[in-house]
Amino acid sequence: MDIAKIIRLVGVLFAVVAGVVTIPQAAVVIAVIGLVGGYFVEEDRRVPFLVATLALVVIPGALSSIPVVGGYLTAILTSLSGLFSAAACTVIVVTTIERIKP
Repeated sequence: MDIAKIIRLVGVLFAVVAGVVTIPQAAVVIAVIGLVGGYFVEEDRRVPFLVATLALVVIPGALSSIPVVGGYLTAILTSLSGLFSAAACTVIVVTTIERIKP
């Protein structure tokens, strides 16, 4: 397993756990993992990744009305949304730098 897969796995697992259990400073940890993980998004997967990020920003609020599990799903997807949004920032910066470089 390479470093990119390990960072993705750790990020997703931490976001899921943070969505279910209260962890102090979880948002900061998720943001840092996302910022680092965004560097490892391959060039050909950047556009689908950004589309997935937009979907994750919109979807979590719609699930809260599901009885029993809605709150958990909303919290988990909100954490994943934070992870993806932080990674999207890195993807945008890396793409911009690649386009500016001669």
